[in-house]
Amino acid sequence: MKGRIFSGVQPTHTLHLGNYLGAVRNWVRMQKEFECIFCVVDMHAITLFQDPKELTKNTREVTAAFMASGIDVGHSIIFAQSQNRVHAQLAWILNCVARVGWLNRMTQFKEKAGKDRENASVGLYTYPVLMAADILAYRATHVPVGEDQKQHLELARDIAQKFNNDFGVECLVTPNPVIGGPAARVMSLRDGSKKMSKSDPSDYARINMTDDADTIALKLRKAKTDPEPLPGADVLDEKGHVKAEEEAKRPEAYNLLAIYAALSDQEIGAVIAANAGKEFSAFKRDLTDLAVSVLGPIGSEMKRLLAHPDEVDAVLAKGAAKARAISEPILKEIEHAVGFLSA
Repeated sequence: MKGRIFSGVQPTHTLHLGNYLGAVRNWVRMQKEFECIFCVVDMHAITLFQDPKELTKNTREVTAAFMASGIDVGHSIIFAQSQNRVHAQLAWILNCVARVGWLNRMTQFKEKAGKDRENASVGLYTYPVLMAADILAYRATHVPVGEDQKQHLELARDIAQKFNNDFGVECLVTPNPVIGGPAARVMSLRDGSKKMSKSDPSDYARINMTDDADTIALKLRKAKTDPEPLPGADVLDEKGHVKAEEEAKRPEAYNLLAIYAALSDQEIGAVIAANAGKEFSAFKRDLTDLAVSVLGPIGSEMKRLLAHPDEVDAVLAKGAAKARAISEPILKEIEHAVGFLSA
């Protein structure tokens, strides 16, 4: 094993194609090389108000998505963040290490809080410190991150280094980022300039992992395109990537091509070469067949698991016990370094 992976997903709304291609599918592959810990980060979710019943439902749904996608619960750990109190305990210690100036630079808080920052929860402001605790509690060596979380991982690295320097120890491991590969950023089916999102008001903007074949076909048929046929190889640069100026002209077209490339494990250049000049109606039919073949079995297994919540809960309970077994001794070392008495 090359090291230990830690990553998590918030249980807010239904997971979609972007979550699958940008994160979950890559996690399944990482199991072969890393010791993996995957967390349903319900404590992060409540930084914005959540309906309690929906939070419970969504926690099980995210867990079912992990399992249905191929995360092996016999090899990897899956648990809910709130099931391991080490996260909260370590977050408080790290809150006392992190500096206000560091948190003031976090752009995601500014985006989520908007203009009415005085009414945002304190939890939303200190969210990045809890994220640091999530990672550092397990001495994770690698963390898969998207562009929107790179700044938070840098903060985790800064906190780890400051803690070790302040207390003259090497308790905390500085984690390294793992940046996603092709289609790590899947865009909305209704607006190619926006990331596919769980919070988009239009369900037609995304393909949910629970969508059936008919729903996937309908959403792709209605996906925004343009009147031109698909582009040819002249839009590619010398490395086989779409030229930025070409992508800016037709974002929806290149989004669908990128989705096809990711689902079929091809480079986008190969997909463009194979479909040059094709009408969108024909390409969408091919994309629908591919999407249904990949996502259909996942959606079916998710529905089976959600019909048996005890099975899902048992996986979370076992995973939480394993997570505590790893993190509690690490927390004790950290508490000893700080000067806390043993319980």
